[in-house]
Amino acid sequence: MSTAAIETLPRVEPQASLRHQYVIFAILVALAMVMPFAIYPVFLMKGLCFALFACAYNLLLGYGGLLSFGHALFFGSAAYVSAHAAREWGLTAELSILLGTAYAAVLGLCVGWLAIRRHGIYFAMITLAIAQMFYFFYVQAPFTHGEDGIQGVPRPPVFGIIPTVDDHVFYYIVLAIFLASFLLIYRAIHSPFGQVLKTIRENEPRAISLGYRVEHYKLLAFVLSATLAGVAGATKALVFQIASLTDVFWAMSGEVVLMTLIGGLGTIFGPIVGAFFVVGLQNYLADYGSLVTIIQGVIFVFCVLVFRRGFVGEIAKRIGKPL
Repeated sequence: MSTAAIETLPRVEPQASLRHQYVIFAILVALAMVMPFAIYPVFLMKGLCFALFACAYNLLLGYGGLLSFGHALFFGSAAYVSAHAAREWGLTAELSILLGTAYAAVLGLCVGWLAIRRHGIYFAMITLAIAQMFYFFYVQAPFTHGEDGIQGVPRPPVFGIIPTVDDHVFYYIVLAIFLASFLLIYRAIHSPFGQVLKTIRENEPRAISLGYRVEHYKLLAFVLSATLAGVAGATKALVFQIASLTDVFWAMSGEVVLMTLIGGLGTIFGPIVGAFFVVGLQNYLADYGSLVTIIQGVIFVFCVLVFRRGFVGEIAKRIGKPL
């Protein structure tokens, strides 16, 4: 890499400037440890799964600048494979999740290899088209059971010894999965790879002129995002003990975009806030039936007009520190 390229590359923020992020992270972890004693654990687990899904998507869009309309493909596909492995093959929880994650990673590599050759709306449309193609495949595939989905998925013990039947016990397992994945995303964002990714997002032609292999960085970001989305989907299948077409439908891709934008695109904690906000709305507005979608749309429009950077993005701007 040339000296000019190194000088142009955004520098990794010093540890001192990120200290407040560590404090916020520690506070959130402490709250997460005690929350299941005050709030229904299944709701919290759902929030954590979608928070991880949103964080994975934020890595692609917020830091890579790649708008995908088909990310539900990786979320839902991993859910199907994980549920099938646990129910039909009798695998343990961690192996079921790993198998679903591996499947999502392979799909991410194949879809990413095709999609990154295009830019902007063309990239978004290719991801949407491929995701819908797989959706119709899952409608017909025998192992998915069509519109019924894979129901009655067991919660096998972790490592064959840690029981997961109790919601409180399984909550801490899901929390550990989320924290490990979140720390991986955080490390990727603040690594040289993350800095190059931001450079490509800001000025791709200049990044190319400086000698960066832009398509390789995009593909790696796409695969990493798809893999982590797979972790979220595979875990969710065991949490709710079901995998259905809803998980792979295009509306799920729209929901993760909504979560990311409401929380704060390109922020560390924004997707988490956005995910819990949307999940909370769906939970507390469930009595309104189909009107939930309309209410979500109105709230989304309001947030875009009032909080253009998302909840966390606006707070970060006001305090002058990255969040």
